[in-house]
Amino acid sequence: MASYDLIVLGAGIVGAACAERAAGEGLRVAVVEPGPVGGGATAAAMGHLVAMDDDPAELALSRLSLRLWERYADVPLAEFSRCGTLWVAREARELDGVAAKVARLAAAGVAARRIEAAELYELEPHLAPGLCGGMLVAQEAVVYPPRVARHLLQLARESNAECYLGRRAVALTAQGARLDDGSELRGPVLVATGCALPELLPQLPMRSRKGHLVITERYPGRIRHQLLELGYADSAHGDADSSVAFNVQPRPTGQILIGSSREFGVEERAVSPPMLQRMLERAFAFVPMLRELQALRVWTGFRPCTPDGRPYIGAFAPRPHTWVAAGHEGLGVTTALGTAQLLVEQLLGRAPAIDPAPYAPTRMLR
Repeated sequence: MASYDLIVLGAGIVGAACAERAAGEGLRVAVVEPGPVGGGATAAAMGHLVAMDDDPAELALSRLSLRLWERYADVPLAEFSRCGTLWVAREARELDGVAAKVARLAAAGVAARRIEAAELYELEPHLAPGLCGGMLVAQEAVVYPPRVARHLLQLARESNAECYLGRRAVALTAQGARLDDGSELRGPVLVATGCALPELLPQLPMRSRKGHLVITERYPGRIRHQLLELGYADSAHGDADSSVAFNVQPRPTGQILIGSSREFGVEERAVSPPMLQRMLERAFAFVPMLRELQALRVWTGFRPCTPDGRPYIGAFAPRPHTWVAAGHEGLGVTTALGTAQLLVEQLLGRAPAIDPAPYAPTRMLR
C-alpha cells in the first residue's frame, strides 16, 4: 500500500493547484483523476481572473489568489492576457452603485475607477448605444484554464508528485482512499472533486449548476476587454432555476468567448437551444455586432455550488485526516491558487494568510 503526505482526489484547476502547492512544500503527493486533467468544470470556465466584491469572504480569497496569479503573467502555456475588466451599466442606478464597488475594491488593494459613457465607447466602440458608463479594473486578466491545470500538475510532478490518471477514488477509508482497481492509498486525503464531492462526502451539500459557452472564429480587436454587465452578480449568486448574464471575453487568439448561463436541476450535458438563444440574445443586447460573427463551438459544463455560495476549503472534522477544496462555482479559476495556499497552510499548521473560517466545510454540518 503506497503512502503519501497528501492524496489529492481530482485534477481540475483547484486540485492541480493544491497538488502543486503541497508538492512544492516538499510533501509526498499523489493525484487521482479518472478523466482528462482539467476536463470537468475547468474545461467549461471562461478563465477570467476577477475580484468579486459582493461578499467580503469572496473578495478576500479572490484578492489573495490574484496576487499569486501574477507569477504566471509570463508563462506562455497559461495564455495569460491582461485585457482588464470593463463592467457595463445599462441604467443610471447601476452606475450609481459603482462608487461603493470602487471603494470596496480599493480597500482590498484592487485599483478600479468609474467611467462615464463617452469613455466607455472609446474603450469599446462596438457596445450598444445608450449605455450609461461603467467601471474599469485595468489590471485584471484571463487565462486558459485547462492548459493551466495541466501545467500545474506538471509542476507537481516535477516536485515528485505521483499521478494515478484514469483511476477513480470509490471510497474513503480509515487510512486513506480506495481506488476503482481495488488498490488503496494511505495518507491524508483532499477531496477536490467538484460536483462529485457528495459521492465521497455525502454530508456536505453540493448542487451542480449547468452553463453554456460559445466561442467564435477569430475576429481580432473587435472586443478589447473582458465585458460584464454590472448586474452580473445578481445572476451568478442568485438561486433562480435559470438565469443569464452578459459576459464576453476576448481571447489572445482573436476569438471571442461568450457566456454566461446558469441552470439548476438539469443533469443532461446536451446544449439547450432555448437557453443558448436566451444567453446569446443577452449578449447581443450589449454588443449587437456579435450577431454577425461565426460561432466555432458551443459546449456546456457543470459548476459545483454550495448552499451559501462559498467554497469548502479546509479540514472535514468528522473524518480524521480528510480535507476538502470544492464548491467554487464560477470563481474556481480565479481562486484556485489562493485556495491551494489556504489549504496547505492549514494542513501544515501555519498561520493562514486570510481568515479560513468562512470557507470551513463544517459550517454546513448541523
